[in-house]
Amino acid sequence: MMLDPFGEERPRVKSAAHEIGQDLSTLSVDELQERITLLETEIRRLQDAKRGKEASKAAADAFFKG
Repeated sequence: MMLDPFGEERPRVKSAAHEIGQDLSTLSVDELQERITLLETEIRRLQDAKRGKEASKAAADAFFKG
């Protein structure tokens, strides 16, 4: 490991809380539940964004077809 000549620490890159396809065998039941909750929250966020885009597209389609 090489030391920084100016004595400043570089910020560590925080790994994602979950990576698709990662090995799950080392995780506890509690850790698995945390990841399930995290992913369910992300799915809801994605679905909300999709609904917003669909509504915008429908409004644009209605405007330009009228």
